Amino acid sequence: MTSPSRPPLDNLRIRGAQPLPSPAALAEELALDDAGADFVAQSRRAVEHIILGRDHRLLVVVGPCSVHDPAAALEYANCLREAAARHAAELLIVMRAYVEKPRTVVGWKGLVDDPGLDSSFQTGLGLRLARRLMLDLARLRLPAATEFLDPTLGQYYAELVTWGVIGARTVESQVHRALASGLSMPVGFKNRTDGDVGVAIDALVSARQPHWFAAVTRDGVPAMLGTAGNDRCHLVLRGGTRGTNYSSEHVQAAVAMLQAAGLPPRLMVDCSHGNSRRDPERQPAVAAEVAAQIAAGQRAICGVMLESNLDGGAQDSRSRPLAYGRSITDPCLGWEKTVPVLAQLAAAVRDRPLRTGRSSGQLSSAAAEEDASLLAGRGS
Repeated sequence: MTSPSRPPLDNLRIRGAQPLPSPAALAEELALDDAGADFVAQSRRAVEHIILGRDHRLLVVVGPCSVHDPAAALEYANCLREAAARHAAELLIVMRAYVEKPRTVVGWKGLVDDPGLDSSFQTGLGLRLARRLMLDLARLRLPAATEFLDPTLGQYYAELVTWGVIGARTVESQVHRALASGLSMPVGFKNRTDGDVGVAIDALVSARQPHWFAAVTRDGVPAMLGTAGNDRCHLVLRGGTRGTNYSSEHVQAAVAMLQAAGLPPRLMVDCSHGNSRRDPERQPAVAAEVAAQIAAGQRAICGVMLESNLDGGAQDSRSRPLAYGRSITDPCLGWEKTVPVLAQLAAAVRDRPLRTGRSSGQLSSAAAEEDASLLAGRGS
């Protein structure tokens, strides 16, 4: 029997606790309507078709490094929606709506964790802001992408996400591999921060298998969740401290590694991070090299990622006042400089030799038109 005078041995370094609503309660408060649900389902299917090589379009995940101002993010989304409609025949554009921010050491942890940018950590508010933003994107018929960092918080908005990613800092995590194996959308795995691609390929193999991991249910009950495995995962080359990895030689080497592991030879190239040496002005040059590979017939590249915002560069999150539409994390390419990059990628897809016939695995023209129509905002 425990003595009442004995000091506690647990939670000795816990300074406080804040209750959160259950994921189901927040979903009821900020509900996705039937038309929005149809759109998310269709956009996920379109991404899957691209990853599998059944759709000739290029997946382009583009937007802010991380969202700190939902109003500016929504203005960016309206700009991006116009570009998505303009290039719908060649590109499937998905907006980065990253609401968690991984940190190498310390720093602002994202909209969900600290929406006030003041270390007040009003996570309940952050979850509402994140979910409301993703609902707004669904209403605009603009697919949303995000990084899944916390294995619990994603339950609050995963139903709104078209494409997910496991980042370079968590690609080795057993928990994140298990999490990805149960996510309902296609998921990209980035190579490690030093540029190691083998670790990401190991993660892809793992995520395709069933797992059990600890989390909470939609009703907020702690539980072990069993997964079915996710065979719609793919590799993301993002460079690293060892150098870039977007060249034709790097892509071919990654394809060989994927094939050796028994995985589909399909991958995305991240034009930012290590591949741009964290200089946003280098992203167009990286994209141009990737576009040249695509135009030359390279079919392994199914996607491209760009970090872009209304205003280029970055600012310190502690600055006051903050410049509108400018990143407070990684520096981004400004919108005006993003527009020609998207056009160049679309031109590369048009110039790429198309394979025809059943053996090519392409969508029928009717199916391709259905997806393109919906994602351009012309569908239900």
